[in-house]
Amino acid sequence: MENKNNQVTKETVTDKVEKTKKVKTVRVNPRLKGYYKKEVVSVLQKAFKYKNVNEVPTVDKIVINAGLGDVKENAKSFAQAVEDLGLITGQKPIVTTAKKAIANFKLREGLKIGAKVTLRGDTMWEFLDRLIAIALPRVRDFRGVSIQSFDGKGNFSMGIKEQIIFPEIDYDKIEKVRGFDVCIVTTAKSDEEAKALLVELGMPFKKA
Repeated sequence: MENKNNQVTKETVTDKVEKTKKVKTVRVNPRLKGYYKKEVVSVLQKAFKYKNVNEVPTVDKIVINAGLGDVKENAKSFAQAVEDLGLITGQKPIVTTAKKAIANFKLREGLKIGAKVTLRGDTMWEFLDRLIAIALPRVRDFRGVSIQSFDGKGNFSMGIKEQIIFPEIDYDKIEKVRGFDVCIVTTAKSDEEAKALLVELGMPFKKA
């Protein structure tokens, strides 16, 4: 009887292992990316009378740039700031260095002065969703982002003054409150189209 029970147990474990092997990991598309495809594309196509769906503008990439010149001589502080940027963006930052020496600013060629991240694909959509839905509403006395920050070519830039608006950052562990610049690069041919795209994605612009 004991052998029979043991045999059943072994067979059960084997069955479970085989079933586990057959299970495939399913990647869930970012929420905002799905919303863009299901809702935003049709709205913009109708508003601007695009003949082809491929003409509808989208977000191409997001570039985040943090100037860290204030801690360029402090390796520990510099590393912490770069780590914070990585936590916020979900991607390892690239450290930027001075291209030439400037004596007045105490810069040496090759000195580490900042960090940069370029987001594309799903990581980009996930960051944009967190920026719009979670981070910006946590800005103190927030009244919306400036509508004057387009560059004339369909790209939008904005400054983040405090990294602590992102929930990935533990306020008790940061050394200093610092900010960074965010540039949202779109495929739009005009600022008007880019603005319409970001409005439909939920970007909270200041009301005129």
